[in-house]
Amino acid sequence: MDLITPDFGLIFWQTLIFLIVLFVLSKFAWKPIIGALKSREASIEGALKSAEKARDDIELLKEENKKLIAEAKSERDKIIKEAQNSASIMHDKAKVEAQKTGDRLIEEARASIRSEKESALKAIKDQVAHLSILVSAKLLKKNLEGDKAQEDLIQDYIKDLKIN
Repeated sequence: MDLITPDFGLIFWQTLIFLIVLFVLSKFAWKPIIGALKSREASIEGALKSAEKARDDIELLKEENKKLIAEAKSERDKIIKEAQNSASIMHDKAKVEAQKTGDRLIEEARASIRSEKESALKAIKDQVAHLSILVSAKLLKKNLEGDKAQEDLIQDYIKDLKIN
């Protein structure tokens, strides 16, 4: 039963040892432990602040990224619109140029046709004149006395002309 009811000497020595251990711990162990805990707390707090700042920076970067994407889209739309306008202008210019070229070619063809027509008519007139001269020369060479002989001669010449 001595263990259940400790006597005064045991309590005294246990209290004295406790106080010595408490003094040694407070002098040599608690200050470094508390310092380490405070530095650990400070580093954790710094890491939390750093993480908070990084999160804010990421949000800022996201906003800037959204702005850049919107600017890029508007620039892309602007470039596409300019390209479409340029293509339309080029198409219209090409159409006008093709129309001018077509009109010029048609006019040149008409002029060529007129020239050929005039040349052909001139050739026909020259040939008719030449044939007329030949016919009249043949008529004059032959001395015709009667109307019947003249008619027969004219009919022969007409047959010759149809053959040629």
